[in-house]
Amino acid sequence: MTRVVFTCGDVNGIGPEIALKSFIRILSKKNVNPIIFICPKNIFDFYYKLTKSSFKVKHYDSKYLSTDKLNLILQTNTKLSIGKPTSSSGKAAYNAIIKAIKLVDSYNADVIITAPISKEAFKLGGIKHPGHTELLAASEKTKKYQMLFLSEKINAGLLTIHKPISKIPELITNQKLETAIELLNRTAMIDLGIKKPKIAVLGLNPHAGENGLIGNEEKIIIKPLIESLKTKIMVQGPFVPDAFWGNKIYKKFDVILGMYHDQILIPFKLLNFSKGVNYTAGLRLIRTSPDHGTAFDIAGKNTADESSLMQAYNYALKIHKNRNLFLAGKKTN
Repeated sequence: MTRVVFTCGDVNGIGPEIALKSFIRILSKKNVNPIIFICPKNIFDFYYKLTKSSFKVKHYDSKYLSTDKLNLILQTNTKLSIGKPTSSSGKAAYNAIIKAIKLVDSYNADVIITAPISKEAFKLGGIKHPGHTELLAASEKTKKYQMLFLSEKINAGLLTIHKPISKIPELITNQKLETAIELLNRTAMIDLGIKKPKIAVLGLNPHAGENGLIGNEEKIIIKPLIESLKTKIMVQGPFVPDAFWGNKIYKKFDVILGMYHDQILIPFKLLNFSKGVNYTAGLRLIRTSPDHGTAFDIAGKNTADESSLMQAYNYALKIHKNRNLFLAGKKTN
């Protein structure tokens, strides 16, 4: 049994809507895992009516989690301003995440699934963290973490996350790159259940630097570091980014490491939109999320697609199971 806690995300976006649509699907089946939902009461009531939900609910009780009803943790009402980020929506989203972390830390939940948040709303609410990934890493006081995107077609991680393009070259260091590749390798083996993962690393510059003619990060840092790791990790690169995607070389690898956000996210979303999952790798916490944002433009219209959130749910269960199998294997060896 895996105890799953969902957060509401930004209440002015599609988070609450896709959460309830997911609960309709999950709770329609028998023998499901206990589902916990953290949300302001007025927001839950609004979307329960909008989505025409009919599943049963009960107030959260740590001593008894229902498997046929939604276990609700209702937070204080917050102002609903559909379609725009506000300080109150940022604070509501943040409070739900903090509560979810506490549930896992107190062994009352196993995995967290987060609905999309707004970075602008976080800023308006005075929250210092730019997103889920950084907030979750800060809760564990670690710098060894990675934003990883999961799907049936490709699994891909980022060396740098929410950084301006102008800052990226200076962030590519031997230590950072080695940590990222080792973390990817470990995550693929333990969390994804891939015994001998094959890892591809993309170059930073056009043509992967053309042997130093268009940039020297590949020649000075990326290629030498990859060569030094080949004795213990199945890693190759640096690959020319456009050719890597255009020639479908990605199909030959289990995991891909990109240097910056759009280098991975553009091809990933083209291949997996509504089916991709954002996963924070390297943490004790297991947290997954849809690979899309708050979609303020369609909020409150009951037209949002919950497919990516459902995929996040499925991956959270898979990762939790794989970790348990890995730990059981270690104990018997």
